[in-house]
Amino acid sequence: MLALGKLLELTLAGREPAEKTQLTVEGVRMRWLAEGALEVRPPEARDNGTDLLLSAGIHGNETAPIELLDALIHAIARGELKPRARILFLFGNPEAMRRGERYVEHDINRLFNGRHEQSGGSEALRACELERLAASFFSLPGRYRLHYDLHTAIRGSKIEQFALYPWKAGRQHSRRELVRLHKAGIEAVLLQNTSSIVFSAYTYDKLDAEAFTLELGKARPFGQNQGVDLGPLKATLEHLIRGTEPLVGDQIDGLKLFSVAREIIKHSDAFRLNLASDVENFTQLEKGFVLAEDLADSRWIVEEEGARIIFPNPKVKNGLRAGILIVPTTGDGLV
Repeated sequence: MLALGKLLELTLAGREPAEKTQLTVEGVRMRWLAEGALEVRPPEARDNGTDLLLSAGIHGNETAPIELLDALIHAIARGELKPRARILFLFGNPEAMRRGERYVEHDINRLFNGRHEQSGGSEALRACELERLAASFFSLPGRYRLHYDLHTAIRGSKIEQFALYPWKAGRQHSRRELVRLHKAGIEAVLLQNTSSIVFSAYTYDKLDAEAFTLELGKARPFGQNQGVDLGPLKATLEHLIRGTEPLVGDQIDGLKLFSVAREIIKHSDAFRLNLASDVENFTQLEKGFVLAEDLADSRWIVEEEGARIIFPNPKVKNGLRAGILIVPTTGDGLV
């Protein structure tokens, strides 16, 4: 196996490779760009015009997707997986990965779309670097651009594997992309309707990629992900890399679709979220329930039919989102 196939090992050790560029027997070029960043380029004659960005480890303790990308990189370096797509593999937060922590000082996934300019420290610099790497990778015109940012959640979920589809004014969500996600094992998709500051929102909004945040189960330490079934996703990614994806139709029967009703913003240290600390994502909430309270008697009361909560986290910093209230929706606006 080529030494650059050991990107995860190099990243966890904090080392640069001795050789920055290597070729497989079939002429696939692997190029180390920066810490945790590896570009894979097929021979020109085999290139099918797809640019695929696969990122994981934006939160350092989300190890199942990190291990998935590691397996794909190994297979390419051994010559077992022969790409026809250009690929950029990114391990997002190397220092947090080394510590086995979600982040060190700042949540990187709240520092995109310009937010890193309002912050300081190594993680703000890393968010800026990730934007630069993504922008350079997606700079070639006339190509199909796809970004999957792979995560696992800090809590359990009533729907274990789900995706968040970013929003941009004047751009409609793609039915074809949802069909592919469903085949990859994704059970539900949140169709967002406002701008965001996460990595996938940056590549969707600024770089015109189809982009998704994928939540793939609960975060566990390295080597303890036997209960996370990423088989369907791995098969889909291998097809995308090889250029052998079966024809997908337009049927999304069985895929649950949600839209954002409201975001719960924590404004002060007095903020209180009236949910148990172990409440699961997609827990349904009754109308009239007082979901959260903050200063000046401000309250978030559930008014929507079928409302559910995802990403409840009262420990976020003031000014950040402490949860999302979502409701079921249909695919009427898809193209």
